[in-house]
Amino acid sequence: MNVCKLIKPGENERVEFKENIDVKRILETVSAFANTHGGVIIIGVRDKDKKVMGVQLGKETLSKLANEIAQNTEPEVIPRLRVERCGGKDVIVIEVDEHPVKPVMVKGRAYRRVGNSNRKLTPKEISELFEESVGLSWDAYPVDATLDDVDLDKVREFIRRANLPSDDEIEVLKKLRPIRDGKVTRALILLFGRDPQWFFPQAKVRVGRFKGSEILDSVDVEGNLFEQVEGAVSAIKKHMSRRYVIRGLVREEIWDYPLEAMREAVVNAVMHRDYRMPEEVQIKILDERIIFWNPGGLPIGLTEEDLYREHPSKPRNRLIAEVFHLAGYVEKWGSGTLRILRAFEKAKLPRPEFKEAFGGFQVVFYRDWLTEERLRELGLNERQVKAVLYVKEKGSITNREYREMFEVSPVTAARDLKDLVEKGILKRMGGTGRSVRYELNISNIS
Repeated sequence: MNVCKLIKPGENERVEFKENIDVKRILETVSAFANTHGGVIIIGVRDKDKKVMGVQLGKETLSKLANEIAQNTEPEVIPRLRVERCGGKDVIVIEVDEHPVKPVMVKGRAYRRVGNSNRKLTPKEISELFEESVGLSWDAYPVDATLDDVDLDKVREFIRRANLPSDDEIEVLKKLRPIRDGKVTRALILLFGRDPQWFFPQAKVRVGRFKGSEILDSVDVEGNLFEQVEGAVSAIKKHMSRRYVIRGLVREEIWDYPLEAMREAVVNAVMHRDYRMPEEVQIKILDERIIFWNPGGLPIGLTEEDLYREHPSKPRNRLIAEVFHLAGYVEKWGSGTLRILRAFEKAKLPRPEFKEAFGGFQVVFYRDWLTEERLRELGLNERQVKAVLYVKEKGSITNREYREMFEVSPVTAARDLKDLVEKGILKRMGGTGRSVRYELNISNIS
């Protein structure tokens, strides 16, 4: 692509500008691109306004820069460098491919690309990136245990559930790799161990019912990972209410939250958590929401925004994920968040939140975002709060009704309603003028 066309949109995940040859910063960006999806560094462009400043070139400028990059990266990165002209000035273009072996280190540090900036990786992230690069994960490593620590009845139960052709427990475990080179792995103990918590005391789920900051009930769910999922689901359902509606001749059971979504959130928390961290999975049930939190953020290469669309699967614990898939706990890798979103949309409930928080990953289900407390958290003024509660009761509101309710001008009413639409709380319906009305936009609330 022409370099001027690359410059025009500005910096992004794959394009970085440097005003001059700052080797230290260039090396950081080389590491970030090599550890993510590759990218282009353009030297001679000011990042704040995209102005092409140009660079002074000597006979060996490119070769010296290429050598600096190759000599200071481990494993070695061989970039492609060239000079192009834009706006009558020379700029240096450095193309960096994603490296097959990660992490690429620069003077003992590694970086990754997040949006249009470089972020230094933590030691834990470096370890995860290396394991991913060589095709291993934490759960594939051996643990100081023997087959006597494994409940073979649970293995047989899994074989029946997964409808596997062999009934030889040991042979199945070797093929699925929870037994590696004759050794018991961490995955095997977590999935089928007689006492997983003896080896991994952090491997449990804590479910609590809260009223504000007051704890009304709390239970720690232990056992193997299948037992943790089932126990956590049961503990949550105990604090969920349900109602019945008649559709035709069939009585349908309606819970506060879609059961399939709630179960998916529990499975994901148990399956994808970082077992190197000392905390347990935590599930907090409040009046208007449920918070699912697991230790460990998103895998490198995935963002919060990716979870709201089709995205690749990047399981942190590959052996555990494979066994969960065969057991029917996971339908298709990389589709869990989308199934949650579809379930909430079908139930006409607010869109769940997926975000990294407190050193881990958090999913929030909202039962009724139309509480005054929640609306004020979204930054609404008093008129807007009352208007939304009115729409909840009446179904819609017009500009005229808004003006009459609050005795405000048409301009103020239009501004308030437009703000509610932009926040995703209301949606504009109808054509123009008096036919316009505003209804709840439930599926897009976050």
